Amino acid sequence: MTTPLKSIEGTGDLAAMMAGIGRAARAAARLLALAPAAQKDKALAAMAKAIRAHQAAILAANAEDIAEAKAHGKSTNMTGAFLDRLKLDAAKIDGIASGIETVAALGDPVGAITESWTRPNGMTIERVRVPLGVIGIVYESRPNVTADAGALCLKSGNAAILRGGSDSTHSSRAIYAALVEGLRDAGLPEAAIQLVPTRDRAAVGHMLAGLDGNIDVIVPRGGKSLVARVQLEARVPVFAHLDGNVHVYIDKAADLAMAKTIVLNAKMRRTGVCGAAETLLVDRAAAATHLKPLVEMLIEAGCEIRGDNDVQAIDSRVKPVSEDDWRTEYLDAIIAVGLVDGVDAAIAHIETYGSHHTDAIVTADKAAAEKFLAQVDSAIVLHNASTQFADGGEFGFGAEIGIATGRLHARGPVGVEQLTTFKYRIRGNGQTRP
Repeated sequence: MTTPLKSIEGTGDLAAMMAGIGRAARAAARLLALAPAAQKDKALAAMAKAIRAHQAAILAANAEDIAEAKAHGKSTNMTGAFLDRLKLDAAKIDGIASGIETVAALGDPVGAITESWTRPNGMTIERVRVPLGVIGIVYESRPNVTADAGALCLKSGNAAILRGGSDSTHSSRAIYAALVEGLRDAGLPEAAIQLVPTRDRAAVGHMLAGLDGNIDVIVPRGGKSLVARVQLEARVPVFAHLDGNVHVYIDKAADLAMAKTIVLNAKMRRTGVCGAAETLLVDRAAAATHLKPLVEMLIEAGCEIRGDNDVQAIDSRVKPVSEDDWRTEYLDAIIAVGLVDGVDAAIAHIETYGSHHTDAIVTADKAAAEKFLAQVDSAIVLHNASTQFADGGEFGFGAEIGIATGRLHARGPVGVEQLTTFKYRIRGNGQTRP
């Protein structure tokens, strides 16, 4: 099903290869922009079918990646966030296929008229959605991104150039082979989705430079160092977030049972995802009733607590919190905990230390909730819900190509609609401008 990795690494000139990938993607993008929805959906359905049909091959490839990671001294991370991102099983593979099917079931954004009007001179103007063009995705240790990104780009009429992490090379190639089957089945160009066939890090540099103007947008999915490099070096627009320093604030009017359920899920459901809570703030007015139960619950669940003086006084197992802790995305079973003087102080703390990704308030006080929702300047803000809902699938997008925390074009989960831009179509009957 897959080409042996050694047969495609270290062959030819890297710059020439990457330039060829860019040209092929641009040519494919022109065809995809005009492809009917039914043809794209046929390809997506075939991709999902192929993913399921080749489950054994994908699992075998994933086992190779895990074995290589252990052999290269990464075994110390194999029980934490690294393993959670890298390891596949039958349920995850079925989830990958289901995600593709969900994307196929979404409405096609390409060609949708978002607004139209008629000018006094009789001209009609309409704003219509069109694909962005060619999207480069650079990601680490997440083989599922191969399918998610490929499917979302195809649905939105964009060509995709995928550069997976070296840790997930075999898994990504096995999944990619299934995507190619779907493209062939629907009669779409195979260059519509391309996986960069080398682990040479210099390939990323070529992508960031834009491949001779053939990449329109770069999306990084990975750790802080990767995202920082992309944002520093990219010569094309970037959809990205640097940190997921996520907060949960427990207001004095919070129901304790609800607060415990939400905090436990937000922190411990999956500690290695960008929507995992990293800081817990508790209203000082609720400390007597809420702080100790929350701290004990987290410690019993295996979470390390780093707290201020008030939190340390609650339980001797709490470690002192440092200034850096308030700014840290742990991606592990560690959380910073502190008391604040009400919702205004919580908002100020988040503004000082947060990363504008995802933040939540738990409260029965509607006024406090509305203030928090209005004033916390994050891409996703929640009331009485876990921060782990920061996910395109949970938004009904089918999947996401990433979460953007910038303020231009896309913010929050980037799905098919966010992977389009627009143009204006004007129809007249001979009008000229005086």
